[in-house]
Amino acid sequence: MTLDNGGIIQPTARTTLRRHKERAEHDRQAAYAILDEGFVCHAACVVDGTVWMIPTAYGRIGDRLLLHGAAANHVLKAAAQGAELTVTVTLIDGLVLARSTFSHSLNYRSVVIFGPAIDIADPVEKAEALNTIVEHMLPGRSADARGPTPMELTKTRVVSIALDEISAKVRSGGPIDAEGDLDLPVWAGVLPLRPHAGRPIADGDVKAGVGVPAYLEQPARWG
Repeated sequence: MTLDNGGIIQPTARTTLRRHKERAEHDRQAAYAILDEGFVCHAACVVDGTVWMIPTAYGRIGDRLLLHGAAANHVLKAAAQGAELTVTVTLIDGLVLARSTFSHSLNYRSVVIFGPAIDIADPVEKAEALNTIVEHMLPGRSADARGPTPMELTKTRVVSIALDEISAKVRSGGPIDAEGDLDLPVWAGVLPLRPHAGRPIADGDVKAGVGVPAYLEQPARWG
């Protein structure tokens, strides 16, 4: 789906939903909210006739998604050399339990992104991109921890992909049972699933007097 200036996502040949078209999410900010809530994306590309896929942390700056990994990472290296990426982010909101196993489902929100990537080679831009990824994981962390050294930057590859051709899809609500199954004596409904942050566990080498930072006492992700 291509983003227009009005914030509406326009379908392309690759992003047009073929099943459950009613689940398409056409609002740009709603799609961005899915990306901003997730922690891990899966990025794939074709290299020498083989499809390669990796899970990786990511971040977003405006209309671009940032991905990072080792400099020799096969997928990101290929993307930096011109291979097109497909990137997906999926959030699971609940298990949908129907009266028949055939009708079981998931409540989810997902985004799929297609397009070429740009290799971020400038050290300053790369460091800023990595800070963005860290801030996406945990707001406030990049100002607290040491930034990457020049050597660490050379060992890291960062690419960005434009959020131009994207597809967002959302499923919510209860099970959709066949009418003939409604009288079955089987419990049906939704088991909600939500991410949960536990109490911080300090590393054994944390120096005396260094307390738990405020952004860990109440992570922004969970309010």
